[in-house]
Amino acid sequence: MGVMRFTVPNPELFETESDVRRIYVSGYDGRVFPSRVELHGDTIELRRMNSDSGKVHFRYPVPGLGRPLISTATLREHEDAYLLPLELARGKICQVRNQLASWEALGMTIPDTFRELHREAHLLFAKATSEKTDLSRATALADQAIAKACAAADALARSYVEQRLRVRLKRTPQLPVSFGCNVNCEQTVQQLGDTFCDAFNAAAIPIEWTSVEKQEGEYDWDDFDRLVDWCSERRLLMKAGPLLDFSPNGLPKWLEQWGHDFFNLQSFLCDFVETAISRYSGRIRFWEVSSRVNTGGAFKLNEEERLTLVAKTLEVARQRDEEAQLLMRIEDPWGTYQSAGDHRLSPMQFVDALLRCGIGLSGVNLEIAVGYQQRGGAPRDLLDFSRLIDQWSMLEVPLHLTLAFPSSSDANANCRKQVDVDTNGWKEPWSGAAQAEWIDGYVPMLMAKQSVVGIYWSHLTDAASHEFPNAGLIDSTGAAKLGFKSFLKHRAGETLD
Repeated sequence: MGVMRFTVPNPELFETESDVRRIYVSGYDGRVFPSRVELHGDTIELRRMNSDSGKVHFRYPVPGLGRPLISTATLREHEDAYLLPLELARGKICQVRNQLASWEALGMTIPDTFRELHREAHLLFAKATSEKTDLSRATALADQAIAKACAAADALARSYVEQRLRVRLKRTPQLPVSFGCNVNCEQTVQQLGDTFCDAFNAAAIPIEWTSVEKQEGEYDWDDFDRLVDWCSERRLLMKAGPLLDFSPNGLPKWLEQWGHDFFNLQSFLCDFVETAISRYSGRIRFWEVSSRVNTGGAFKLNEEERLTLVAKTLEVARQRDEEAQLLMRIEDPWGTYQSAGDHRLSPMQFVDALLRCGIGLSGVNLEIAVGYQQRGGAPRDLLDFSRLIDQWSMLEVPLHLTLAFPSSSDANANCRKQVDVDTNGWKEPWSGAAQAEWIDGYVPMLMAKQSVVGIYWSHLTDAASHEFPNAGLIDSTGAAKLGFKSFLKHRAGETLD
């Protein structure tokens, strides 16, 4: 068994179960190693079944950024404990330096503000290294180096976005990226009317099996028929689904009696997919056939069984509508869930296995929910976000993104499932202003990426049932949040103004 140890000058930072659970180790290829995290006084121990070198990821306080997830450089196991702040500073500086070399090679102009911040981060890190015998002094200097390195990363990423978007807009005034939102409340959509179309040119219609067939054999399509008609009248690009949700309680309860009969279960899943696509064939172009297939949980299906079911349902969907674009949704595209040791395949390996089958998968929808403990992830900076999209782009399939970010940590009575909002916040406590600021930073990054063809918000209003509390762009009283106005701005082409 392999062990990595870190000295933590402030152990109180990792007292909560959430913070400890989110510490993980990844390999050179991004694959996450199963590991167990233990806190002993001022020392964190990570125990694994192998002794491979790897990067360790922690949530760590950075002035002005809250507690983003930061990674060390690649470390080998060592008898002595590493000093956590020093290794996080080293890791961030290395990440920034590597990205700098990559973008410079592509001809990017590097801003002077970045070079000054990057230089200061190096100097502070060098001083921290020389003061290792004085734990307090080394920690203070390393914390300053982390702050400078994160500021340098932000300056570099924002300059990349600006330059990349100018190049793309010069080639074509209208970016080939759809802006969409889950229309989870017909009444709110009707009230917004043309205002919705000013912010979005696409709509995600939540046609889910649990909503359509609550009782076996009893289908209710009325709400979805009206939403499809409303979107058709306004010529919105429609994406429907996910038809099948493989998360716990994501499939109809009446199906539980068939949970241990794999072949009958497969038949039921294929039958619903065929029924749904047949009903709207020729009207809905994009179908999200399945979701959360990489994490699973439904009926305790293993990875091989989930792969088989996804492949079969995609095959049925392709036979029913040869012109449709078929997608699957990936939860936690960073793969942090693998640290529990319950999954053999990384998210990219799961998708790659399906692509190699040649069953007609048209694209992947990456679900990124910032600040949610069960189905979301810790905040990450723009550079981490950019690197994630670049990694998934290597699959050479179109990418769609479904995003969620809370505007409040208050309890929400309309939350469909128990999903807790992280108490730490992002740069500041969760708020409508923080939500809008996140959208204004991260949506342009997606717009700058060639592989991204669709950007969707998780749901429109907090007044209707949904999975991520307080992430809607319309509050429960019907008032538009600042985040909705951000989408209006980006949709109008004012991103670079």
